[in-house]
Parts: sequence; structure tokens; C-alpha cells
Amino acid sequence: MANHNQAHDGHGESHGSLKSYIIGFVLSIVLTIIPLVVVMNEMFDKKTNTVIILIAAVLQFAVQLLFFMHLREEKKPRYNLTSLILGLIILLVIVGGSIWIMTYNAVAV
Repeated sequence: MANHNQAHDGHGESHGSLKSYIIGFVLSIVLTIIPLVVVMNEMFDKKTNTVIILIAAVLQFAVQLLFFMHLREEKKPRYNLTSLILGLIILLVIVGGSIWIMTYNAVAV
């Protein structure tokens, strides 16, 4: 009977603690507020704002992977590396494509 109960408790996988979820949540909020404040208060020029937004986006991506997707808690390192590489490719395509579209739309207008 005890073995049956253990089989349904998450299949031996560990999930994040409340502390790690709170840390991840706070970091996500901070990394969202920083670019918002910088842009809304016009603290820097346009290129610096873009760099700050990009840095915050990359850090936000890392926080999501580490704290919510539990990338560092996987038992098999090969899956960690594969997931990270795929995530980075997706990030580069989305960010690079967005910058490319914004650049060429700004020139055309």
C-alpha cells in the first residue's frame, strides 16, 4: 500500500519550494518594473533604453527557466542543456525578429 502512494506523489521528481517560488516571483516583478520605469520616465536615450529592455528580458528568461521551469533540478544534465539551447534559440529568434521588424518599420515610416 505504501508503494502505491509513493508512485502518485510526483514520480520521484522534486518541485520548487515556496521560498524559490517567492524569490522567482519577486525577481520577475523587479525585472518587469525596471524597464517600465526607465521607459516611462525617459531616463536615457533610445539606444540605452533598448539595451536595458533587452538585458531585462534575458534575465527574465533566465529567472523563468531556473525558478519556475526547474531547469537546474533535472536529474539528467543532457536534458538541461538541450532545453537551455532550445530556449536560447527561441529567445534569439523572437528578440532578433522583433528588433528587425521595429528597425525596418521605423525606416519605412
